Amino acid sequence: MTRVYLELGPKKVFACSLEWPGWCRVAKGEEAALDLLVEYAPRYRAIAERAGLAFEPGEPAVTARVPGDMTTDFGAPSATPDLDLEPLGAEEAARQVALLRAAWELFDETVAASPEELRKGPRGGGRDTSKIYDHVVEAERSYARKLGVRHKPYASREDRDAMREELAGVLARPWQPPGDTGWTPRYALRRVAWHVIDHLWEIEDRRGG
Repeated sequence: MTRVYLELGPKKVFACSLEWPGWCRVAKGEEAALDLLVEYAPRYRAIAERAGLAFEPGEPAVTARVPGDMTTDFGAPSATPDLDLEPLGAEEAARQVALLRAAWELFDETVAASPEELRKGPRGGGRDTSKIYDHVVEAERSYARKLGVRHKPYASREDRDAMREELAGVLARPWQPPGDTGWTPRYALRRVAWHVIDHLWEIEDRRGG
């Protein structure tokens, strides 16, 4: 069994794991979102294994339903369930940061191994590989500010890596409410990991072959 919560937007529903940051899927309706979450479990296993963690989640068990908003319908998880306000110990923080690092590694490897031009969607839309990469790393820089990590626009890959190291260091700290950040660490870990993983899977799906 794996604990999940449902974020209920006006039109869409996110199903998100509470213990496995970034394992979130969105669909039109609760059952569809839960089914999609289960469908993507084998793909999330690659991230867990890269982090050195066994991933046998079992069936999802809904432990909370929280109201979403227009951001939910846009396709990004934005709600904070009550668990996100609970203390985060050092061991669990380190475990979740390991999963985030694994997502970063796999995303970078996928970008490097993918063609620049990706297959377009049914209406001809979609960024190509370098645009997805730029979007992800710039979003991370914006997200990091919610936790007090501020970096200027990157001039090099080393600048990006320095930001990621600082962000990972902040997220690995034990946390007690109310804390002093704009985002709780649990929510931040989920949101940052989800964004990386969602675009990792997008590239995999759109590059073909």
